[in-house]
Amino acid sequence: MSEYNWCHNPDCHKIETQSRVRGTGDNKVLRTVKIKVGRYGNYQPNIWNYFCNNNCLFQFLNKFGQEIANTYPVKQPSETPIKVKKVKYDTQRYQYTDNGYQPYDVIATRTTIESK
Repeated sequence: MSEYNWCHNPDCHKIETQSRVRGTGDNKVLRTVKIKVGRYGNYQPNIWNYFCNNNCLFQFLNKFGQEIANTYPVKQPSETPIKVKKVKYDTQRYQYTDNGYQPYDVIATRTTIESK
């Protein structure tokens, strides 16, 4: 694999920024941004190995998002087995009265979700 990729947004070269200007004299062009692979860490997959910034990523998704979704359609929901735990505990809340904020005791419930 190469150490560099070109931004995958097909309109990257049309965005007018100084970093995209290349050439000399009257032969200047706007060029697609060259991206160093692994610039934000080498964990895979890393979307930033293929897009130079959020703007290019979202322009790409607006243009090709439907095609990407159709390539890998989801026909049924996915499920993950979990275990729900509810734990009751004593705590204090505060209520505003004529004498200012006054504490009162309540029993609250903390719900946690754990993978099986």
